[in-house]
Amino acid sequence: MCFSAGASFGASAVLSVIGVATLSRCGKRQQMAFAGIPLIFAVQQVSEGLIWLALLNPGYALWLKPATYTFLAFAQVVWPSWVPFAILLLETSTPRKKILYIATGIGLLVSGYLAYRLMTQPIHAEIAGMHIFYSLGSMNSALHDSAILYFLAIVVPPFISSVKGMWLFGLSIGIAYIITHLFFEDYELSVWCFFAAIISIVVFIVLFRLQQTLAGIIGPKALNPAVKF
Repeated sequence: MCFSAGASFGASAVLSVIGVATLSRCGKRQQMAFAGIPLIFAVQQVSEGLIWLALLNPGYALWLKPATYTFLAFAQVVWPSWVPFAILLLETSTPRKKILYIATGIGLLVSGYLAYRLMTQPIHAEIAGMHIFYSLGSMNSALHDSAILYFLAIVVPPFISSVKGMWLFGLSIGIAYIITHLFFEDYELSVWCFFAAIISIVVFIVLFRLQQTLAGIIGPKALNPAVKF
């Protein structure tokens, strides 16, 4: 799990490599949002690495607040809307798109509410055991409901998608969410670096299989990379 600055920065390095490899598989612009997931995870883990440094070394104290808000912005605001939107962009079935539009709307609602909380609630990060504990302000029923909607927004869309293998993405997120909730409930946000690499590898696999499917339909020569490195 994420138990040090080195672990967070190391996870970020691995995720960056996976992210570059995944983006290189993009054959269409519509795939870039989904392919960018590993790189977003990488930036998120860099921010948590800075939190570790700031909490352990007074010389980095000035980094604590911006790094904390950056990490939480990705964890709470970006993901619930980014995941369903990225999957929506890949969808070709009109009936499935309608459901994914609803999921994206739910995600945007969750993102907006959690962004509001980040701006209005006292936010605090501290080291507890081998993890970072994030205090997110007062707990209420709305926050509990947002957690349920968060889960629905990021776990359900992959199972709605007609993209081959996308269910693996949903399964990996679902398992990660359940494990962190059952065994690391107080540190859910901090243990994601362990699962981020696994989820990112699944993103690469899904995109690779999608490219194989498209190649069989329109021909390999038509799949020029949308992003070149």
